[in-house]
Amino acid sequence: METGFNPIRSFMDLEVYRLAHKLAMDVFWISAGFPVEERYSLTDQIRRSSRSVAANIAEGWGKRKYPLSFKKQLVDANGSLEETKSWLMFARDCNYISIEQFDSLFPEYETLGGKLWRLEERWK
Repeated sequence: METGFNPIRSFMDLEVYRLAHKLAMDVFWISAGFPVEERYSLTDQIRRSSRSVAANIAEGWGKRKYPLSFKKQLVDANGSLEETKSWLMFARDCNYISIEQFDSLFPEYETLGGKLWRLEERWK
């Protein structure tokens, strides 16, 4: 009998990880168009923070045996997420990304943040 329930076997099975990875790749491709003079500042910062969201989720999954450790990594992921949102605002305000790009990415980060907080609250 099919239950429709898929067990989580790795961090890649977590919806929050898949969304964080997708958004980090979106940021990568969008930031590829940033000015060369931003290579070691805004471009580097936004790529690092966006990737850190996914990396913290993966690291936390590896520590899931210790619920407080996993939860701490989820909180850290949310911190990196908020940092990424701030960098997106700078990119928009410097006209490095369009309003449409910003309006597409920012709400997705808001959604991911909510999912991260819910997972942290409900984890064991």
